[in-house]
Amino acid sequence: MSELNHDRIRPPAVAGHFYPDEPRELAVTVENLLAEARALSGRAPRRPPFAVVVPHAGFVYSGVTAASAYRHLSRFRAHFQRVLILGPAHRVAFQGIAAPSAGAFRTPLGTVAIDTDAISALSTLDQVVIRDDAHAAEHCIEVQLPFLQHCLNDVSVIPLIVGAANAAQIAEVIRVMTAEPGTLVLISSDLSHYLDYDSANRLDQATLDAISRLDAAGIADEGACGRLPIKGLIEVARANALDVSVLDHRTSGDTAGPKDRVVGYASLWFEDPGALGLSIGEQDVALHVAYQSIRHGLTHSKPFPLNADGYGESLSQDGAAFVTLKQRNRLRGCIGSLVAQRALIVDIAENAFSAAFRDPRFQPLDSGDFEALNALEISLLTAPTTIRAENAEALAAALRPGVDGLIVKEGEKRATFLPQVWQQVPNTHTFLDHLWRKAGLSSGHWSRRLQFWTYQTQSFARHFDVEG
Repeated sequence: MSELNHDRIRPPAVAGHFYPDEPRELAVTVENLLAEARALSGRAPRRPPFAVVVPHAGFVYSGVTAASAYRHLSRFRAHFQRVLILGPAHRVAFQGIAAPSAGAFRTPLGTVAIDTDAISALSTLDQVVIRDDAHAAEHCIEVQLPFLQHCLNDVSVIPLIVGAANAAQIAEVIRVMTAEPGTLVLISSDLSHYLDYDSANRLDQATLDAISRLDAAGIADEGACGRLPIKGLIEVARANALDVSVLDHRTSGDTAGPKDRVVGYASLWFEDPGALGLSIGEQDVALHVAYQSIRHGLTHSKPFPLNADGYGESLSQDGAAFVTLKQRNRLRGCIGSLVAQRALIVDIAENAFSAAFRDPRFQPLDSGDFEALNALEISLLTAPTTIRAENAEALAAALRPGVDGLIVKEGEKRATFLPQVWQQVPNTHTFLDHLWRKAGLSSGHWSRRLQFWTYQTQSFARHFDVEG
C-alpha cells in the first residue's frame, strides 16, 4: 500500500520494448500508425464517444488497431479534459482496483498529469486502493499515453489497474468519474491469447458479438484479458442504452507475428445514440418536477402546472418518458408515453401524476402512500423502431436483453415492457410470454398481424428513506 505523493512521476516501464524510447522516433511512429488507420475503410463515428476499448500490445502488433480508435478520437479533442483509463493487472495479483500514488506519468513525449483530486475521491470507495506495485511494471496504461498525447489536448488521466473486482464495483467507478463532464472512459484490453489464427478469430468474433449486444455474460474468461473492466463498462452502457461499434479487428498474425500462436486485438466505440441524454443537473430537475407533480396532485387533483420554456432546451423539446413509483421496493404505479408529443418536462409531470393517481392496477395514492414511497424512477425513451420477425425465435434473436424495450400490437391489443423488466425475468422466452399476457394475447400466440417496435431508455431515480 502507498500514500499519495503528488510530486512523484511514474517513469516509463516499457519504452524501447513496446514502443520507441526516442522522442522523435516515437512521434513519427504514432503519426504513421494514425495515417495507416486513416486509410482503412469503415464508418466514421458521428458523435463523441462515452468510452473506447483499445488494445495494449507492442505498437508493431496492435498499434494500427489502437490508432483506428485514436484517429476518430482526435476529431473530438475539444470534448475531453481527462481520461479514465481502466486496464487489467498483468504483473501483480490483488483485490480491488489499484490507483497510483504519483502525480504524473512520464513518456518519451513528455509528462501526462494524473488527476490527483479524482484519485483522492476514488480512494474513499471500498474497492479502490493506492498500490504503486500494481502500476510499476504494468504496460496496459502506459502504451495508451503516447496516442493520448498526440490525439487529445492537454488532458489529465485517471489510471486504474483492475485486479479482483466485480462489474458493479467497476461500474460504480465509471459512474462516479463520468459525472464530471469532459471525461472519456478508455478500457485497455487485448482479446484472445496464443491460439492458432482460425481459433483466435472465432473466439474474438464471439467476444465482439457479446460486447456489441452488451452481453457481459457472453464474454468468455479467455476472450479478453480486460474482460473485467469491459463488463463494468457494459453495465453502465446498458443502463444508458449506448450504441457499440467495432472499428477494427485483427490479430498479431495479420500484423507482425506468425499465425500458429496469435493474440487478438480490437478497437470499439461506445456512444450515446443521440436521442437520449440528460445531464446530471437536468435529471435532478426532472425528478424534482415529478415529485412536485405528485405532491400537487394530492391537494389539487391535477398535475403540477409549469411552463416548459423555462427548463432549457433538453427538457423543453418534445420527448417521451415513463414514470415508475415503488413502495417497499414493489411497483406502486407506472404510466408513460411511447411517442414524443409534448415537451419532455410536461410529459414527465403529467405521467408522474398519472402513475400516482390513474394507474388502473392500483388505488389512487393518498398522503400515507406518498410518504411510504421509497423510489421514483424516470425512463426517457428513444423513438420506437419497427422490427420484423417471421416467428417467435427470430423475434427473440433480435432482442438485446437488458437494453431493448419492446412494444407488441395486434389490432386493438397493445402492451410494452421497459428494458428494466429484463431484470425480473430469467430469459427472453419468459420476457415475451409475460408481455403477451399483458397485451391480452395467449401464450405462444403468433400471427401475421403482430407488429413490433423496440426502443431504449435512459433511466434515473430518486430513492427515499422510509421508516418501517
